[in-house]
Amino acid sequence: MPGTFEPLPGGGAAVALDDVEISIIRSLAVQLLELLGPGPGGETTDDPLAELFADGPSEPPADPVLRRLFPDAYSDPEGTPGPQEAEEQRAYSAEFRRYTENDLRAGKRENALAVIRSLDELSSSAGDGGAVLKLSPEESRQWLSALNDLRLAIGSRLDIVDEDDTDLLYRLPDEDPRKPMVMAYLWLGGLQETLVSTLMP
Repeated sequence: MPGTFEPLPGGGAAVALDDVEISIIRSLAVQLLELLGPGPGGETTDDPLAELFADGPSEPPADPVLRRLFPDAYSDPEGTPGPQEAEEQRAYSAEFRRYTENDLRAGKRENALAVIRSLDELSSSAGDGGAVLKLSPEESRQWLSALNDLRLAIGSRLDIVDEDDTDLLYRLPDEDPRKPMVMAYLWLGGLQETLVSTLMP
């Protein structure tokens, strides 16, 4: 089981992680949490209904990683739209973003927190050398979403746009400063792939 998720009887997944792997995933999840930032008005509020009905932003985030995590809902994948179509797409995307981004951010924060909490519990009960992480079906889904977000974030920093870019990563020389990020990106991809297979019926 080292390095790959395997299904648990009755649902959920398990993976053996050593201390270094636990530390890497936790650090990345913490960085993702910091990047996502607090909820509207901060993490705590006296009026939960005010936060529930608060409008989100209408403009795309300035940070390229956040733009990858929260892309415009309306765009033309076939090419460059005309001026009128582009304006309509911007308007539709702004409206969609205003009503959905706060909830999407909250979900991504909760998924990252679930990863951190489960790793903290694992570390407190693990001996030297690591332990086996066991996830419920719900925790498995949260981990899957968080792993996807982590790979999107790292991929954005590495300027990965499509599969051809990924192929180039395998040929980077060891002295390339991007190499550690590349290794993390590929490793998380392997974890993600095996976790997907445990959740498939």
